[in-house]
Amino acid sequence: MAAIKANKTLNSLMGVISRPQKTFVSTIASQGLHPLDPLTAAEVSAAGKACRLYADKIGLTKLRFNSIGLQEPPKAAMLEYEASGRQGPKPARQAACIVQLPAEPGAAVAEALVDLSSPFPTIISWDRVEGVQPMVTIEDCVEAEELVKADKGIRALLKDRYGITDMSMVAADPWFYGDRYAEDSKFQEGRIIQCFMYLRVGNAQDNHYAHPLDLLVYLDMNSGRVLDTWMYPDPPAIPQMKANYIAPLVQKERGFRTGEKPINVVQPQGPSFEVNGNEISWLNWNMRISFNHREGLVFHNVGYEDQGRVRPIIHRASTVEIIVPYGDPRSPFHKKCAFDVVDYGLGFSCSSLSLGCDCLGHIKYFPAVLNTNQGEPMLIEKAVCMHEEDAGLLWKHVEYRTNHSEVRRSRRLVLSFIATIANYEYGFFWYFYNDGHIEHEVKLTGCLSTNLLSPGEGPNPTHGTLMAPGLNAQVHQHFFCCRLDMAVDDSRGGQGLTVSEVNCDSMPLGPDNPYGVGFCATETEFNTEQEAIREVDPRRSRVWKIKNPHSRNSVTGVPVGFKLAPAPTPPLYAHPSNEHARRGAFATKQLWVTPYSDDERWPAGKYPLGGDMAGIDAWTSLDRQIKNEDVVVWHSFGVTHVPRVEDWPVMPKESVGFHLKPVNFYDGNPGINLAPGPNKTSREHQDGSGCESCAAQSKL
Repeated sequence: MAAIKANKTLNSLMGVISRPQKTFVSTIASQGLHPLDPLTAAEVSAAGKACRLYADKIGLTKLRFNSIGLQEPPKAAMLEYEASGRQGPKPARQAACIVQLPAEPGAAVAEALVDLSSPFPTIISWDRVEGVQPMVTIEDCVEAEELVKADKGIRALLKDRYGITDMSMVAADPWFYGDRYAEDSKFQEGRIIQCFMYLRVGNAQDNHYAHPLDLLVYLDMNSGRVLDTWMYPDPPAIPQMKANYIAPLVQKERGFRTGEKPINVVQPQGPSFEVNGNEISWLNWNMRISFNHREGLVFHNVGYEDQGRVRPIIHRASTVEIIVPYGDPRSPFHKKCAFDVVDYGLGFSCSSLSLGCDCLGHIKYFPAVLNTNQGEPMLIEKAVCMHEEDAGLLWKHVEYRTNHSEVRRSRRLVLSFIATIANYEYGFFWYFYNDGHIEHEVKLTGCLSTNLLSPGEGPNPTHGTLMAPGLNAQVHQHFFCCRLDMAVDDSRGGQGLTVSEVNCDSMPLGPDNPYGVGFCATETEFNTEQEAIREVDPRRSRVWKIKNPHSRNSVTGVPVGFKLAPAPTPPLYAHPSNEHARRGAFATKQLWVTPYSDDERWPAGKYPLGGDMAGIDAWTSLDRQIKNEDVVVWHSFGVTHVPRVEDWPVMPKESVGFHLKPVNFYDGNPGINLAPGPNKTSREHQDGSGCESCAAQSKL
């Protein structure tokens, strides 16, 4: 592949941008691909060219490609193909493109579907969509900062108000503008970005979040014009205290701590997983993965081999939305809210991982091929990390009569990627365990989004925490929504699943509970969508069970199932009348269940602004039947972040997530047949002389 010219800043953020030498992809090149494999670089390039050729024919002079990705085949077609042992009709490969038309009135958007199965890819459909604004890509973010810093009015304002003339020391964080509803819209049209402004002090690598300005810039990305600014009536003092995290600056300003000795992950025989393209097998687990610009990592056909056959558990799983509402009610911060999936795209925000830093051990990396705004492929070489790791104790029992001990350690397969959304990092980790259960963990880290203290505000901000003199970090929340298209022993999606809620309660005192110790678990099945809109309740040990009434456990005779074990999750604090709660309705409850539909993918709408913004609250208002149906489980979970000084300048990892655990799915503990044996590289520490191996090494 020959490299194409790209913005240096963008390259540093997203890695190598490249395009294939061949313009079109042929049917021969696609024959070896699975229908769910992400688009190749050649296919991205071919889809882009097909759109440009079509645009030329209909008189469009300028295109900007927002996204080019695989149009996944309908679920029914995929189930039929897999049921045939991949010998039946193979679903056609298609590319779904969202194309901006900057030269057209209103800067309209076209949704194009490209057929990649023919020798010369052609346009299947080209639908113009009026009144919508697509997501802000990483290229948009880079361009937005450049436009703001190049604007003559902004440069003059910075000089006159703050004495700033060196624009290389200025930073602009672009956020999609929060006016998503017409009745509360400051700007009636345009692709509006609000840029929070910061300053670097003394060094080009200085942490700019330590030095916020009281300046908010509103920018129309379609026209490239600055529309408006916001600032306090009188210019405040810019916080000057430095808070750096870049290694050379930390070493210079604080020095590194000493005494930390290496911990090495050694796998002398290599890993236990096997990889065939995007298909993975590991110690009874089987799955397929893909990657796209919006969701990032996606899991398909997750199953567990049990008694000689792979039993399906999940058809498809991914993170489909995030909302980060801030809690400062004063203008302009009442509009400070990010929908990170629809606004920016987790895939577009993904960064290339570093061996020995982000993941340890024997690593398998999966690349991601996305697109530039010119419709060419963009490669992220190490987008997804896969490795296996020790997970502590799996099970243990000591027969005290004989002092015989049996113990097995757990290990897990880990697949992860990390997305950087302006100041925050989100690490998305999926774990598959020896005992046949699945865990999803989101790790939150990165920098706090800071602002100046409001005029007249004392040293203890009402809606935040003081990080340094004059520097406020506002309270906010993070909510994540995962879409779980469950299978649970149903490979065809036609038998139907049922979702229920299980609560534990104390029994009342009485003849059946004379000593007051009794409690029991009560299970309630959901019949319709409205019944299944639920909240977590740790006091009742609440879990939700997805079960297959057509498959029975051989021991208990009850339907096999998996339970969704949620983490304690706070409510969304925004008032129901506010746009955060209306658009982010998915975060107001922790469980939603819908009958499967190919068209219901995005719980907060397809676009950040305009178009059909109907989401999960609109779908579930239909109150459709969900008992004994092909169902999708939507789980929302999150945290409230009241910042601490210890979160500054980069916050230690905060975790939130959930477990999917088998309930009467297997006939016993799947980890009972793990072979015993201690880890042979472990050493006993010798007081005063370090470990045995270290002492031996010191003599060499």
